[in-house]
Amino acid sequence: ASEGAAVCVADINDEKGQAVVDEIATDGGQAIYIHLDVLKAEQWAAAVAQAEETYGSLTILCNNAGANFRVNFDEQTEEQWHIIMETALTGAFLGIKAAVPAMRRAGGGSIVNMGSVSSTRMGPNPGYATSKVGVIGLTTSAAQAYAKDNIRCNMVSPGHVDTPFIRESNPHSPNDWSTSIENPENYGRRLAATPMGRFVMPEEIAYAFLFLASDEASMITGTNLKVDGGASL
Repeated sequence: ASEGAAVCVADINDEKGQAVVDEIATDGGQAIYIHLDVLKAEQWAAAVAQAEETYGSLTILCNNAGANFRVNFDEQTEEQWHIIMETALTGAFLGIKAAVPAMRRAGGGSIVNMGSVSSTRMGPNPGYATSKVGVIGLTTSAAQAYAKDNIRCNMVSPGHVDTPFIRESNPHSPNDWSTSIENPENYGRRLAATPMGRFVMPEEIAYAFLFLASDEASMITGTNLKVDGGASL
């Protein structure tokens, strides 16, 4: 929004989503909130239609829904597997399917998917690692399919970022003392895994999304942009 885009904040958490819209409006930007469960194709269709109706076109899609349960292979349940896989992969697949027709009408567009350091440095959590490797395949496939329509598809793979995803406990990303970076041992372990010696800042991930969404990246498609301070090396 600060770069001039009109933003549709879409989420299942209406209170927090609306708070982001209010913040954008306070800063003089353009934004609306749309309730969206990324696993429901009809909600994707409605969100895309509302974006086009409000702003005239849709040219950027950022797939940024995710889930994780930090357990090992033996402990991972089938239910946890499906939540992780469907949120990261089915949700992004449905988003791309819904957005591409609108981008064609607009003459082109940019899709940016959320990867992870686990996309290339897989850990012991089977669901999360597999879902993030899958984002590479989804991104590459979409890039190949829609280049002829002037629609690019890329992904950003963050390293260790200090956000509620790894600090607080949320239904989609539970944490306790054994997994949260509130635990100094966990904080230190993640820090030690980052060769550049500090955590990634959320803004540094945003700048990567901004670049790939912009005309400055007009010939970049099918790329996995790692923003991890070397954690995947």
